[in-house]
Amino acid sequence: MPGGRVGVLLLHSLGGTPIELKFVAQGFARNGYTVYCPLLPGLGGGTDVSGLSSWQDWYEELKSAHDELCKHCDIVLVGGLSAGSILTLKLAQERPETVQGLLLYAPTLWPNGWAIPLSFHLFKLIYHKWIANLFYLRQREPFGIKDERIRNFLIESVKGDEEPLADLFGRKGGLVWEFRSLVRNIKKGLGNIRQPVAIFHPRTDDQSDISNANALMRRLGGLVEVTVLDNSYHMVTLDRQRNIVVDRSLDFVGRLSERIEEKEAVRRLISGAAE
Repeated sequence: MPGGRVGVLLLHSLGGTPIELKFVAQGFARNGYTVYCPLLPGLGGGTDVSGLSSWQDWYEELKSAHDELCKHCDIVLVGGLSAGSILTLKLAQERPETVQGLLLYAPTLWPNGWAIPLSFHLFKLIYHKWIANLFYLRQREPFGIKDERIRNFLIESVKGDEEPLADLFGRKGGLVWEFRSLVRNIKKGLGNIRQPVAIFHPRTDDQSDISNANALMRRLGGLVEVTVLDNSYHMVTLDRQRNIVVDRSLDFVGRLSERIEEKEAVRRLISGAAE
């Protein structure tokens, strides 16, 4: 969505699609921002039929999307939903000069919400991807959405004629294994991420307990703003409090971009005086 010189790059969840971020993206676009919501091959649902993609492949695609947005924008902030937000942390680690801020929507270091089966935690004992690929990890209701009307609409929009409902929201074991490898990689450098961060997390997240947000809040190296939502489940960009998510995201990006522009104006003024 083309707009001004401040850009927002938004990344979908593990096995998800950019539709998850449509409401937030439209909110930014209406306020004059340039918005890019790419579908990352391998990370997106149905894009890794062979099961061979790695988190490094996802990251290369994210870097390409970031490069594309930087061609059109002077200031770029990056956001992501769930597992997608963790991939954006990797980008912030490696590109601190061109990732000026982060928006983390229900960030997930490990799925541990109240709707996650206890057997899922046994997956941590798997250390080889070829073994992980033998598993298929299904989800159960409410599939990350508290609002029943929105949940039913989402189910109707994605379900096929013969595919079981549980499979629509399931994840291949290899995909989850790659995500866990990504988390292990980024955890070592969380303290080096000093860009301002806004976290949005439900208090009663069905997929990702709020302890995920607390862990990031403690370990990130810069200013962290946290919004705890009291009437949403995991898909905070779609659920009942999506308007709050959009309004506070706009406020965060607006304040941050103003500070950056003011600093740049002062720098140019000092540079001009010196000349």
